[in-house]
Amino acid sequence: MAFMDLIIDIGNTRIKYASLVSGQIQSKGYCVESEFENLLNSFKGKVGRLMLSTVKSIDEGLLKRIQKTFPNSFILTSNMKMPFKSAYETPQTVGADRLALTAGAMFSFPQQDVLVVDIGTCMTFDFIDTNAVYHGGAISPGLRMRLKALNEFTGKLPLIDLQEPTDLIGCSTKESILSGVVNGMLKELEGIIDAYKMRYPATKIILTGGDVAFFDKKLKNSIFADTDILLKGMYFILEQHAD
Repeated sequence: MAFMDLIIDIGNTRIKYASLVSGQIQSKGYCVESEFENLLNSFKGKVGRLMLSTVKSIDEGLLKRIQKTFPNSFILTSNMKMPFKSAYETPQTVGADRLALTAGAMFSFPQQDVLVVDIGTCMTFDFIDTNAVYHGGAISPGLRMRLKALNEFTGKLPLIDLQEPTDLIGCSTKESILSGVVNGMLKELEGIIDAYKMRYPATKIILTGGDVAFFDKKLKNSIFADTDILLKGMYFILEQHAD
């Protein structure tokens, strides 16, 4: 039996994983933090290489158990050699998720200008140019963060569950909040994408992340939606470092 590669991304709200054989995704899914060790145990004895990315600090005991269970494991950090050059002024502060997204963008569209937009807890923009130079991008609050901020930083606005607004013009406080948050973020997306295309006209745009469905069909046809771009990027980096 051929051993598989296991890719795990620990995000702010959920853990995403995929198993691959010869670079092809065989299975993928999500779990919450309380299910993480059960997930690891389910792959015990089946994995040849593991790549782990996290936006959170990992408990030292858990990290040791991971490395004992999966000896050929890699933790994605900014200290690793990337398959691209960086023009970022503080490269040590770039999150592992942004590095993986950039690698995935380069892997998907080599030798092209690419902007990858991840719409999740935060909305991040990461740009890599035709010469495989990573320039950085932007970080902005995500949809749920905006909804929570309206509740926490005002006296009377309620906390609203995220859903599509029914109309541009909100006819209730709930609908007004949803219209402001969702449509406001849509216009932010459109404006930033247009600004990049003004500077780099041939830029390819990739959308990804847990809330991408709120926007991918509302944007222009030249936008590519790829929910697996981060996993692809992590695998691309793994291939650079594994034996």
